[in-house]
Amino acid sequence: MRIAAQSRSYSPFDTGNRTAVPSSRVTLSINGVEHALVLDTRTTLLDALREHLGLIGSKKGCDHGQCGACTVLIDGVRAKSCLAFAVAHDGEAITTIEGLADDGDLHPLQRAFIEHDAFQCGYCTPGQICSAVGMLDEVHQGWPSYVTNDLTAEIELDEEEIRERMSGNICRCGAYVNIVAAIDAAGG
Repeated sequence: MRIAAQSRSYSPFDTGNRTAVPSSRVTLSINGVEHALVLDTRTTLLDALREHLGLIGSKKGCDHGQCGACTVLIDGVRAKSCLAFAVAHDGEAITTIEGLADDGDLHPLQRAFIEHDAFQCGYCTPGQICSAVGMLDEVHQGWPSYVTNDLTAEIELDEEEIRERMSGNICRCGAYVNIVAAIDAAGG
């Protein structure tokens, strides 16, 4: 006896026999501008930035928080936007690569990356720069890293410190030498 297989195709517009997608109103303060959105509660901050607001500077690299191409600043702290749900950051100050320049003047790290040729293909560059901005703020606040030798002294931002602190950002082109030099120049 053969049993006929039953199949049914679903259209994204077909709501029959399926529950509605949960959505929520959220206000995202991005680069000093508030954006009121209604989002699927599963929308990542990265997808909200790129797909809903057209801010394509933050890149989708691995979509698992491993490469750092999506790094943004949330209330001044660096974060991987592919791992953050947008609804969890309602009202928080989010800074992307597009928001670092001040009235058309490049951020010191953006200038340093250009001056030190700290990019090749440029795909990881927005995440590298946002991460470096957050990292330099951590240093100025006295946050130690794994390689910080003396926890009571002022942190010396040397090559080893920079490499350790930037280890969550991958450059597939291998421009690390110039990235470290750019951060050292901007943070010195």
